[in-house]
Amino acid sequence: MKFRNYLESITGIEIYPLISLIIFVAFFIILLYYVFKADRSYIKHLEELPFDKEQKSNIYE
Repeated sequence: MKFRNYLESITGIEIYPLISLIIFVAFFIILLYYVFKADRSYIKHLEELPFDKEQKSNIYE
């Protein structure tokens, strides 16, 4: 028996792809909203973090 036959035998299985699509689209809409509403100075600060020589990372100590 193929895997598709197992899925067809489950009642209500057709709602799961729809739910996952809604979650996927909602995540990216929220992410786009966050990106466009973020403060420019905060974004600039995040851009410069990898190159900041004054702030030392103590991850491996």
